[in-house]
Amino acid sequence: MVEEALREISRGTAEIIDLERIEKLLKAYFEEGKIYTVKAGFDPTAPDLHLGHTVLLQKLATFQKYGARVQFLIGSFTATIGDPTGKSATRKVLTKEEIVNNISSYTDQAFKILDHEKTDIVYNNEWLDDLGAAGMLQLASNLTVARMLERDDFSKRYASNAPIAVSEFMYPLLQGYDSVHLKSDIEIGGTDQKFNLLMGRQLQKAYETKKQQAVLMMPILEGLDGIQKMSKSLGNYIGVTDEANDMFGKVLSISDELMWRYYELLSTKSLEDIEALKIAVADGSAHPKKVKEELAVEITARFHTSEAAESAKAEFDNVHAKSQIPTDIEEFSCEGEVWIAKALVDCGMEPSTSQARRDIKQGGVKIDQEKVTDVDLQLTQGEYLLQVGKRKFAKLKVN
Repeated sequence: MVEEALREISRGTAEIIDLERIEKLLKAYFEEGKIYTVKAGFDPTAPDLHLGHTVLLQKLATFQKYGARVQFLIGSFTATIGDPTGKSATRKVLTKEEIVNNISSYTDQAFKILDHEKTDIVYNNEWLDDLGAAGMLQLASNLTVARMLERDDFSKRYASNAPIAVSEFMYPLLQGYDSVHLKSDIEIGGTDQKFNLLMGRQLQKAYETKKQQAVLMMPILEGLDGIQKMSKSLGNYIGVTDEANDMFGKVLSISDELMWRYYELLSTKSLEDIEALKIAVADGSAHPKKVKEELAVEITARFHTSEAAESAKAEFDNVHAKSQIPTDIEEFSCEGEVWIAKALVDCGMEPSTSQARRDIKQGGVKIDQEKVTDVDLQLTQGEYLLQVGKRKFAKLKVN
């Protein structure tokens, strides 16, 4: 059981520090029933989560499956500073009202994945508010300015003379102190959080908590474009609160290659089941679109219902699949009015105007999915979707 648990916990990870400790915690759970804690911090800087955020939630749910109690830490104090990780400028400070509203939205969405009975929601203002000036100074003494400037984001800002607020230096220390207070056994986060996550290990040692947390880092999920990280600002995201039809359609829009990445990081299917799907696609016994539909149904059902997911699939089939319009259609353009038969020849869809005329008379030509009946039709200024038969398509722009 320990080996199986380690495989699932390690699945999709970018880096694990102190895997031996995780193995010991799992062994103690399976042999003695000892519960251990896994911490993940979320700063409520926006009201809604996207699938990129849920990569961590999926991993937390995996840990819960294997004996962990999750410390779902809301950065109710640190959100007032703003995590500087990866930022080229000081982040906007949130108001308490914004933080409260975002917290409510975060937790509602998180429990679509996490087991409520195995989760403790904790707010770091409960202990950081009481740290006081003396406590802050003691905390700050654990890190030098030189070490802080080793961080890539800070070093770039320093080199370009971009402002760095002293409060931003405190952020990784405060995140690390959360691990001291909570006595966390494991902390997980994205690869961009490595400096902050290691701070927890360092401070647990400095404050003599008699433990050093293991660290597990997950990769940053690519967005719909398959290139840049999923981000609302880039518009390449799938929101947890998206409508079922939109969510289903967005998942289906990802590339076949990116599909396997999403399966690994977002699906609850076992590694063995995913490997079986890969083999089936490779040998041609399963079509990539069908396998992608399976993923789209799973993800949509997670954040809505199974019924909503199946309804979204049916709607997608009705609107898109049955029309059989490919997504990658060659585009052409011409100047001035053009005769429909000549347009079909110029777009490479017909060998001759006479054949084009015959196909029009037989009802085999469509414009914008409507049958063409006039063999003398002239196409004036505009954009047209031309179709001959079931499989020939072209886009024509008449200037």
